[in-house]
Amino acid sequence: MLGKNITNQRRRHLRLRKRLIGTSNQPRLCVTVSNKYISAQIIDDSNHHTLAFATTQTMELANKNNIEAATKLGEVLANRAKEKNITSIIFDRAGRKYHGKVQAFADACRANGLIF
Repeated sequence: MLGKNITNQRRRHLRLRKRLIGTSNQPRLCVTVSNKYISAQIIDDSNHHTLAFATTQTMELANKNNIEAATKLGEVLANRAKEKNITSIIFDRAGRKYHGKVQAFADACRANGLIF
């Protein structure tokens, strides 16, 4: 049996995904936080194509799952998005509450030029 927090997160995620659909003009930025890593990808849902991807697993911050790693990941992903001329996105936090690592990641993306 799953814990109450995980069950609530999955409910929030399903409820949000009904509304969040990325297009080629405004793709979806999906952030995933696990116990070890943080990963994020920019997805064009209409073409079923991943436009940009970054994770702490491949960076020098491997095995760090903290706010510092989330901030660095946000900077890296925002720069990769700029290279592909992506400026405006839809933020999908995957049912997670907007605080801590998710907030640090989003703030770093905004600071580096992405518009939510």
